[in-house]
Amino acid sequence: MMRSALGLAAVAAVIVGGASMFSVDQTEQAIVTQFGQPVRVITQSGLNFKIPFIQQVISLERRILDLESASIEAITSDQKRLVVDAFARYRIENPLRFFQATAGSTVRGNQQLGTFMDAALRRVLGESTFSQVVRDDRGGLMAKIRDQVNSEATGLGVSIVDIRIRRADLPDQNSQAVFRRMQTERQREAAELRAQGVEISDRIKAQADRTVTVTRAEADRIAREALGRGEAERTRLLAEAHQRNIEFFSFYRSLQAYETSLKNGDTRLVISPDNDFFQYLNSPSGKPRGAQ
Repeated sequence: MMRSALGLAAVAAVIVGGASMFSVDQTEQAIVTQFGQPVRVITQSGLNFKIPFIQQVISLERRILDLESASIEAITSDQKRLVVDAFARYRIENPLRFFQATAGSTVRGNQQLGTFMDAALRRVLGESTFSQVVRDDRGGLMAKIRDQVNSEATGLGVSIVDIRIRRADLPDQNSQAVFRRMQTERQREAAELRAQGVEISDRIKAQADRTVTVTRAEADRIAREALGRGEAERTRLLAEAHQRNIEFFSFYRSLQAYETSLKNGDTRLVISPDNDFFQYLNSPSGKPRGAQ
């Protein structure tokens, strides 16, 4: 009987001893509660003890946690509607305060942080222009949102490591309107460029036509001057030849006249036989018969 009692006592001691010991991992921090009230905060990893069956242990993450925010709509200072998708990284710095604010529930903590972040997003974006959000000062705006959320999250015992805007787009209907406006603007620019191209082309063609006209006129003038000089030289040479031998020159000119008038193969001429045209045909010397 004594042995049975000792055995039961040993088993009970093992059970009680096992229930009174717990370990905290390096990635965790723990809060010991008694009847739902926190009595001890453990931030160091290792083996720890508690009152069995009376005290409970709630583990909290020591690592950086993620918070994914749902897409929200915000209106910028220049009255542009934006669909914003953001996320945050945070760490539980004060486990006791986090437990008191959220009852140790990370889900409840995420909900409260999400509310803070949505409010900060709307405030900061409402004070900024569309170009600042999408292009000019996005990094500065995210830092400003982080600071505002961090000041509000102090009451939850957490610190915000970073907040990032993953996406900031116009709503679908606005995107279509912007696309159509951009398309119209590009078409207008293309029409202006085409008109400028046609104007430049016409100006170049007119300049080329003017250059061609001037060049041809100059070439024609030079050709006429050369032709005039040639004709003058020809006339001078003919005059000199005529003065050297008048009879031969007259005979040569008559042969040229015969060749021109008879070269088509038609030898019929309606003319008086006594005409001077036939002077060399009527007489080899070209003189009238009575004068030979």
